[in-house]
Amino acid sequence: MQKSVYTGSTQQEKAVLSDEAEMFALAPVSLWLEDFSEVRALFEQWRAEGVTDVRAHFLDDPTRVAACSSRIRVLAVNHKTLSMFEAATLEELTANLGSVFRDDMLATHIEELSQLWAGQTEFLSRTVNYTLGSRRLDVLLKGAVLPGHEQTWDRVLVSVEDITELEGARRRLALSEAYARGIFEHSPVSLWVEDFSAIKRLLDDLRARGIVDFRVFTDVHPEFVERCMREIHVLDVNQKTLEMFGAPDKKTLLRRLPEVFRDDMRVHFREQLIDLWDHKYHQQREVLNYSLDEQEINIHLQFSIFPGHEKNWDLVLVALTDITARKKAEAYLEFLGKHDELTKLHNRSFYVDELNRLERKGPFPVTVIMADLNGLKSTNDQLGHAAGDALLRRAGEVLAKAADASFHAARIGGDEFALLLPSTDERGGVAVIESIRQLIDINNQFYPGAPLSLSLGAATCRAGERLEAAVQRADQLMYEEKRAYYASPEADRRPRADVA
Repeated sequence: MQKSVYTGSTQQEKAVLSDEAEMFALAPVSLWLEDFSEVRALFEQWRAEGVTDVRAHFLDDPTRVAACSSRIRVLAVNHKTLSMFEAATLEELTANLGSVFRDDMLATHIEELSQLWAGQTEFLSRTVNYTLGSRRLDVLLKGAVLPGHEQTWDRVLVSVEDITELEGARRRLALSEAYARGIFEHSPVSLWVEDFSAIKRLLDDLRARGIVDFRVFTDVHPEFVERCMREIHVLDVNQKTLEMFGAPDKKTLLRRLPEVFRDDMRVHFREQLIDLWDHKYHQQREVLNYSLDEQEINIHLQFSIFPGHEKNWDLVLVALTDITARKKAEAYLEFLGKHDELTKLHNRSFYVDELNRLERKGPFPVTVIMADLNGLKSTNDQLGHAAGDALLRRAGEVLAKAADASFHAARIGGDEFALLLPSTDERGGVAVIESIRQLIDINNQFYPGAPLSLSLGAATCRAGERLEAAVQRADQLMYEEKRAYYASPEADRRPRADVA
């Protein structure tokens, strides 16, 4: 090592040098004293040959890295170095340097040499070494050309710190983060990481102002809910979210969030805010969102504030599961429970329930129209049941068109139908029957084959009367018309049917 400048007797200088040698030998970190002079000479040769980018020079021919390494001479190492690399002596260590510096070290050695090439007198790198027993060591390597040797590089001090445990922990952390990220990105449900801290501040401000009943407050100030919606800060979404909402990328989705959360979502979000006001940090509910192409998406929403973030709500996880298919299936099952599958009109079960409801609550007067499809049996016998089903479907089309939003048309038997007309008197009933007859004429012009014909009867029930009595009167009038239909000569030109 270079002698430091000291004043005093030769004996004092020897003592200082002895102390320096002892500190080098006993240092708790691995120290190497090396001679890089031949590396410098090789660099000068390359410069003379026109090399300007030494990194590219190395990458063009990796054997040049080994050529540099072979020119480095190890002058001394300390005790810590021998124990770290499992060597008994300096001679054993230097004889096996090929086993110590190999494999993963190539890329980092290029960086060290490039730093020296650039004129730096110090270099730093994280690299990999191996003990003589082939145990891998992650090391932090720091090197410095000693003062006074900058022109020759014949004295370079290198420290090697064993950071295997630290690097192992870092790699485990990186793997854990990659695993968590992978779960997030590839989750089969839509995941959103959001920041609700601004909403927390708004709610805290209301409490400070003395607001106690938040539900009443939002009834009076619905604009507060809108403001809170604008204060949600979306931090990240996963791939399933982009697929669910038809977004090409995260930037597009976040820019168009008002198109996703709108209309009915405001009602649901208000309930979410009320739960947060009541300190319910884990929530779930069914909501309605919209894709970027305007498609409705029924959502099962699960909301959770991350543990440890309950004080400021700055980290919130929202999971959205698309339940649109389930909702459609439920709606269809509900439809089947109240509708006739063939005609799409209400079924007898709905008719009975609605009849009882109108009996109790009105509104009166209520007019009942009973209808029966003429000629169904003869159509089935002569043309087949498919033709008969077609007639039933056509009857359903006509009666559905005749019944406006407040009226109810139902198929209550094989060829029997009923219309319940609340808030409708006799005159209104006559108008609906006339509408039905006009629709039948139009229907027969549109469809070839067996003509559609309905026998109709109407009766009106006023407040205080029994609705069932009106049903019976309408039914009797319908059967009178049906008998007249089959008694007329015109009936002979139609497929015959037995009078019900």
